[in-house]
Amino acid sequence: MDLFTYLKAHRAQMFDLLKQLVTINSGSHNKAGVDAVGQVITAALADCHLERQVTGSDTVGNPIVMRTPVRASQPDQVLLVGHMDTVWNLPTDFTDYREDETQAYGPGVIDMKGGLVVGVFAIKALAAIGVLDDLPLAFVCTGDEEIGSPISKALIQQEARKSRCALVLEVGGPNGEVVTGRKGNLSARLTVTGRAEHAAFVGVDKASAIVELAHQILAIEALNDPAAGLLANVGTVVGGIGPNTVAPHAEAHLDFRFVHPDDGRELNTRLAEICGHPTVPGAACQLEILSGRPPMPANAPNQRLFRRIEQIARRLGMVIQPEFRSGVSDANDIADVGIPVIDGLGPIGAGDHSPREYMLKKSLPQRALLLASILADFAMRQ
Repeated sequence: MDLFTYLKAHRAQMFDLLKQLVTINSGSHNKAGVDAVGQVITAALADCHLERQVTGSDTVGNPIVMRTPVRASQPDQVLLVGHMDTVWNLPTDFTDYREDETQAYGPGVIDMKGGLVVGVFAIKALAAIGVLDDLPLAFVCTGDEEIGSPISKALIQQEARKSRCALVLEVGGPNGEVVTGRKGNLSARLTVTGRAEHAAFVGVDKASAIVELAHQILAIEALNDPAAGLLANVGTVVGGIGPNTVAPHAEAHLDFRFVHPDDGRELNTRLAEICGHPTVPGAACQLEILSGRPPMPANAPNQRLFRRIEQIARRLGMVIQPEFRSGVSDANDIADVGIPVIDGLGPIGAGDHSPREYMLKKSLPQRALLLASILADFAMRQ
């Protein structure tokens, strides 16, 4: 039996597993749901005789590492990474899985439960043809990627330092793209305090937190420089008590994207300068960095790994091409360790982070075959 034959024979089981995973709500803040996804994945791989390590967490889903036994004697492992959480936290009406002739729909179907199915069945196919035992592999499944990987980042980077390269199972691009580089990001909260007063008795010198926040927003949005790859966005704002009260408090959540590490450092400097000099007398600003990921550079090691994968894809009759993506993933933190990493090896689709999320059904077995062939190539070229 070869990889293609195994995966063709198990196509229905792939979609059965996809449906099972998608219909479990595993929003990042639903720990029980994320852990249930982990149990399903573990059960699906039970016949592959992998060693299993679960790291307990009180706040998010427990990250899982599954390893081939050969890992103990081979320090130069291949790292495979996927996440079990989605953006669809309870309560949500987006809970169902459905299919038509060409597409599958549901929460996380491409972000990234479809990617998890690709990883599971690539491993099962390698086991079926007797290759898995020759491959030092660690498959890391995390439960907090959608909120910045606060718990699993250290584990992922620890495994990355043991690895020759990493493969990440986020959604593939519409034209067969896989990801060779990503922007970095910074997420922050800006809190402004003023002085509450009755709106009927104040003059133009009122210390309104909302007025100050408006000045801050304009200065922050002015940081946008698309030509340099720097994007700034004020995503949410709240504040005030009522229309007849000068606002004593206001708050905004901010998101930034950048290409180079130096851009990230410069961004921090400019934000400190903006927030450190309020415009409204009597108002004060506090900036809190909530999370961030460094850029994943489209460097020479990533390009070499891409070319190796491209050759394998060509032998399979598949077309892939490199993509530099603005969104972030665990691949950013892997790249920060300094090993080659390719992302976007999951199935193809669109509409992620929206109720329109869908997957092209034919891409699920195709990407499983591609991943299995990549891993088999590593196993045979130890």
